[in-house]
Amino acid sequence: MKPFYCFVTALLCAAVIGTRNASAERLVILHTNDTHSQIDPNNKNLGGILRRKVLVDSVRAAQPNVMLVDAGDAVQGTLYFSLYGGEVEQKMMNALGYDIQILGNHEFDNGMKELAKMYAPVKATKLSTNYDFSGTELDSLFKSYTIKKIGDKKVGFMAINIDPKGMIADKNATGVKYLDGIEAANATAWHLKHNEKCDVVVALTHIGYGDEHEPGYTDRDIAANSKNIDIIIGGHSHTAINPDKSDSPAWNVANASGDSILVTQTGKGGLYLGEIDMDLDNPRAAKYRLIPVTKRLDDRIDAATAAMLEPYRHGVDSIRSIKIGKAAAEMRPNTELLNFVSDFVLDEGRAIAPNVDLAIVNKGGIRCAMPKGTITKGLIMQMLPFDNKVNVIDISGADLLDALNVMAKRGGDGVSRNVNVIYDPSTGKCTSVTINGKLLDKDKTYRLATIDYLRNGGDYMSSLTNGTEVAVSDRVLYDDLIDYIQSGKYKGKTIKGDAAVRMKAL
Repeated sequence: MKPFYCFVTALLCAAVIGTRNASAERLVILHTNDTHSQIDPNNKNLGGILRRKVLVDSVRAAQPNVMLVDAGDAVQGTLYFSLYGGEVEQKMMNALGYDIQILGNHEFDNGMKELAKMYAPVKATKLSTNYDFSGTELDSLFKSYTIKKIGDKKVGFMAINIDPKGMIADKNATGVKYLDGIEAANATAWHLKHNEKCDVVVALTHIGYGDEHEPGYTDRDIAANSKNIDIIIGGHSHTAINPDKSDSPAWNVANASGDSILVTQTGKGGLYLGEIDMDLDNPRAAKYRLIPVTKRLDDRIDAATAAMLEPYRHGVDSIRSIKIGKAAAEMRPNTELLNFVSDFVLDEGRAIAPNVDLAIVNKGGIRCAMPKGTITKGLIMQMLPFDNKVNVIDISGADLLDALNVMAKRGGDGVSRNVNVIYDPSTGKCTSVTINGKLLDKDKTYRLATIDYLRNGGDYMSSLTNGTEVAVSDRVLYDDLIDYIQSGKYKGKTIKGDAAVRMKAL
């Protein structure tokens, strides 16, 4: 009987050890992307970084192996960034205990020097696989990959970033050398799997899911061209990939071997916390969900973290309280507000240069709606947070048409009240453009008012760089707009929005 007893004992011991290994070899990855300085809950009382901390802390308390990662654009979009330049976001992310952070395009908004300053106190591992920062202020701040050991398993992480050209202003990414993302992803994933002997490879990306109209590759392209990546955690396109929603984009995407890999993204503004729960022996069968960040968490807010935030909130609230005007009804970013900002740029252009024919702006420069009622200085700064200025240029009709075609390809942008455009969505080309009631003439020179980001080729408007500069406002866009409302055209008046569609699809 003794040998049998020893055999059974050995089996029981093996079972216990196996259970422990199974527990040790599970990993939960919590992830965010494109939170865009949404420190407080939004105007629908959703999101908020203090609530996010409640969720993160609760998962860490329940699970032995948890990592918290961010896929870029943690900054830009509220007064917290406009006033404090990223200090608040990074301090709060340190308080939440982020393990890995990668760059989005908006981290570059204040230039390389300020980005280096913003990232210096970041405690998380900073990753960038396909940006070469040699000789820049960011040199040595970032790793190309990192490896996390979980029990006897190894999990490799990399970061694939967007091509700066056409997305990040050249002056804000001086010296950054871009490496092809698909090639970098495949080479790094192969190295992690075959040289570093990683059991799992995770790609954090800030390139977009694959349902947008911008040039370049996307997460779906990374997946389709890869054999060694197991999970993609994405950002940039603000896509909420939610298995609980019937209309969600696909979260299981075929790779180059025909296998299915997980592709995730949480939308924008910190409204959700993504959760990936995986068995490291079978990562491609990971469970994935989006956890809503709502007021149900308010009774568990961490007092110490809230106290850290309070001095910054006081500064933000003081700007939000300065009243400058009134809106008759809500103005939505893609309709009434887009038209309003386009008309403002036309009027401001005509104030700094004679004979301005038209104005164009991009939807992406408008970061929130204008609600009905009181308009505050803080609202305008949040609505137009970028350090853009009104630029007036002389440009050929042919180059202007090229710019309008770029706008048409992504579903239309903003044009001033004296412009009407019809485009074919199947080709992304304009079929009719009238300016002051006359068809656009490719051979004519037009005087165009726009913002310097577009004038310098941003948002893929490269043809605008062919224009000749005529005038530049001496103040940033939101300061000009505050005066336009408070003491200019709308002084003492209630703003009424124009909902007309000025760029129409056939």
